[in-house]
Amino acid sequence: MFVSGAFIDPKAKIGKNVTISPFSHIYEDVEIDDNTWIGPNVTIMNGARIGKNCQIFPGAVISAIPQDLKFAGEYTTTEIGDNTIIRECVTIHRGTTDKLKTVVGNNCLLMGYVHIAHDCIVGNNCIFANYAALSGHCIVGDYAILEGMAAAAQFVQIGAHAFIAGATIIRKNVPPYVKAAREPISYMGINAVGLRRRGFSEDKVNNIQDIYRVLFQKGVNISQALEIIKREFPKTPEREEIIDFVIKSDKGIINRG
Repeated sequence: MFVSGAFIDPKAKIGKNVTISPFSHIYEDVEIDDNTWIGPNVTIMNGARIGKNCQIFPGAVISAIPQDLKFAGEYTTTEIGDNTIIRECVTIHRGTTDKLKTVVGNNCLLMGYVHIAHDCIVGNNCIFANYAALSGHCIVGDYAILEGMAAAAQFVQIGAHAFIAGATIIRKNVPPYVKAAREPISYMGINAVGLRRRGFSEDKVNNIQDIYRVLFQKGVNISQALEIIKREFPKTPEREEIIDFVIKSDKGIINRG
């Protein structure tokens, strides 16, 4: 561990080969795993659990108490996975009684000024561009991308491999594999480029696209579309994920565009 001019509570648990730069403050109930780099002027507060090989840049505040008036001091945590990069002035707040934790997965990139509120669960390999923000209790699937200034309302869910355009306000759930934009937020096709980059075959990409044509473009309601999808498309992991997401979306899914 290399420490120079930082304040580290002696009860904090710091792994091997961790660098903590000057003027950073590490609170008592903090765990930082091996090979993580903490830049200058970073504040890591009680309840933080930070994985291996992470990078946390100046001005970030990790595991501050929630901006939730219902919070009554309950014991909660903020969990950051391995290999995640947290850029300048990112804020991630710990959980409340809802989930008792806020989670950011492995291999994520959170660019400058991103905000992740209490009780959010962010999957692996996600990218949030500058000023993107999640209100409390949001759930984001693996490989989701939020462009700059995209902002999600409380309890919104964003499916795996979804792509949200910059400055989009996310008030309804965004199903997996799709692109979403406009005001109000609407379906803009599937995230075909992202899927191909991640190794999805052309057959899988085309099948996902055909499913969403039924869901968003056939001119039937959601219940009718789901029945058509179940009847006319082979059972695949992607089909089941889409159906399950839509059925469980009590908040409603995005518009048809």
